[in-house]
Amino acid sequence: MKFKVPVNEPCFFGNEKKYLIKCIKDGFISSSGQFVTKFEKKFAKRLKRKFAISVSNGTAALQLAFEALNIKKKEEVILPSFTIISCILPIIRCGAIPVLVDSDPITWNMDVKKIEDKITSRTRAIIAPHIYGLPIDMNPLLKIAKKYRLKVIEDSAEALGLKYKNKECGSFGDVSTFSFYANKHITTGEGGMIVTNDKKIFERCKSLRNICFNEKRRFVHYELGWNYRFTNLQAAVGLAQLEKLNRFIIKKREIGKIYNKELSTIEKFYTPSDEQNYAKNIYWVYGLVLKRNSNITLSTFMKRLKKEGIETRNFFWPLHQQPILKKLNYQLLNIYLEMVCICQQAYP
Repeated sequence: MKFKVPVNEPCFFGNEKKYLIKCIKDGFISSSGQFVTKFEKKFAKRLKRKFAISVSNGTAALQLAFEALNIKKKEEVILPSFTIISCILPIIRCGAIPVLVDSDPITWNMDVKKIEDKITSRTRAIIAPHIYGLPIDMNPLLKIAKKYRLKVIEDSAEALGLKYKNKECGSFGDVSTFSFYANKHITTGEGGMIVTNDKKIFERCKSLRNICFNEKRRFVHYELGWNYRFTNLQAAVGLAQLEKLNRFIIKKREIGKIYNKELSTIEKFYTPSDEQNYAKNIYWVYGLVLKRNSNITLSTFMKRLKKEGIETRNFFWPLHQQPILKKLNYQLLNIYLEMVCICQQAYP
């Protein structure tokens, strides 16, 4: 069935074709080529960051950001339970301990007021993902991080173009990450970016994404890395997409406001907040929460929408209820999260 209203549809009406043809004519289609450097520089400039490192996807960006901070086994990292599983993967893989925080039921972001109670002498960092269209309240989070000397990994995968108090999301973390998957504000099919003002983090991420080749003897390795390189073809598309980012944001907000206006009168739903005192919703996706007293189940509702040609997706499933994390015996089940109420209503 061809959906009339897809969850997302990439828009390629700019210089994508022109730049791709140049890549092919020049013969630079792998990670070598002028568009990789151009895209990184333009991206860093947009966010007013000193350095940008393109990588193969947003999950890779998180992995390298985490690795660059040299977080060790048994050290603790704070993050929200309500987020994509990518955020917890580097914590688990390096043997650190994830410490989960509840989320605010209005913004769906990590509840900053609940962070400080989770901090111990072993806490090293906070992963701060902006969720669905509104940012985390960053000023108090940064104040806590400074007080306890914690590193901040700002996951801005869903927040390119979103501003917190007139400052771009992705400009706050010690290291910040982005995704260019097909459903993001700009896309390269797959792809991601790391941005930072710290030269040491920049150099380490560059090395780690390129299997830790070294300049003196390329195939002699002193450290293990990954092949997370970004291609010139992807960068060509990304550069063209970045040129249209502001237009995409305007369109997203227009659509979000229409949905809010038309759906807010239906008592079965909670509609997303259009703005907080620190940000206006960018509506990366438009989320609906089905109220508990509704006389319809979520699965039935989604099936009805599908019949009408409207494609939908479930919310993220909370980390402390993930089957694989239970199987790995992580001690994540002794907490109660208000956010679970929202998540459970987002699934059958």
